[in-house]
Amino acid sequence: MITKIHIPSYPLNQFIDHFVYFTDSKPEHSVNRFLPDGEVQLIFDLTDRPKYIYDNETLEEIQSYQNVWFSGFRTEPITIPSGKESEMLIVQFQKGKAFPFLNQPMQNLTNYVVDAELVLKSEILNIRERLLESKTIQKKFRLLEENLLQCYFKKLQVNPFVDFATSKILSCPNQVSIREISNNVGYSHKHICKIFREIVGVTPKTFLKIVRFQKAIQQIEQQHFVDWSAIANDCGFYDQSHFISDFKVFSGFTPTEYVKQKGEFLNFVPLIKMR
Repeated sequence: MITKIHIPSYPLNQFIDHFVYFTDSKPEHSVNRFLPDGEVQLIFDLTDRPKYIYDNETLEEIQSYQNVWFSGFRTEPITIPSGKESEMLIVQFQKGKAFPFLNQPMQNLTNYVVDAELVLKSEILNIRERLLESKTIQKKFRLLEENLLQCYFKKLQVNPFVDFATSKILSCPNQVSIREISNNVGYSHKHICKIFREIVGVTPKTFLKIVRFQKAIQQIEQQHFVDWSAIANDCGFYDQSHFISDFKVFSGFTPTEYVKQKGEFLNFVPLIKMR
């Protein structure tokens, strides 16, 4: 697989973590379960073939999408193609920073994949056409950065509260509490939840749970012999029972099932072998 990453310049880099281009993927399976990772993406498909979302249980096709789409914050796994014969350019937003690019609250898009022109500017389809005309990966990156900056420069404003709260949660998810954040900023719990739903897509409590889940996923990847009790404690779960319960909700697997089935790439669990 060919993969290239580009980090945009200021001010886009305050909202976008990176662009990633990939093609020529040759997986041995056809479908992935993609786990909630706290990320939000804008995906440019550089092929003409539609892609699909599958039911997590039956694996039947339940939605198709094509050209450019926006994937909102997820609190549950999503089952998608493995990437075979794909060519994509993905905009990976900073956690909690996609809101300035949208025409509606983030909570409307939680657990949804939608046509990008419905939630961003319609110009997004024209950007895709220009990407198709660009001959090299670097030219695609440069064109995408220039066009996004031109379209959204006036909307690129950071919400200081959300920036503080997400940074606090990301830096120490095993220690921070929502009450502590509320006390530090002087907002009521109700007001904090309202702002977070609008700008991040979920409540602070749910965001914290996803970050703790992801910390567990990363620790599992680093350990040859997994100490479940230690992971539950290190990642800030109340106890091992709560850890297992949240893990099953967010992944569809128990922790031990996940270890047996996880694939090469973090957060992508292969489900079906190629024939």
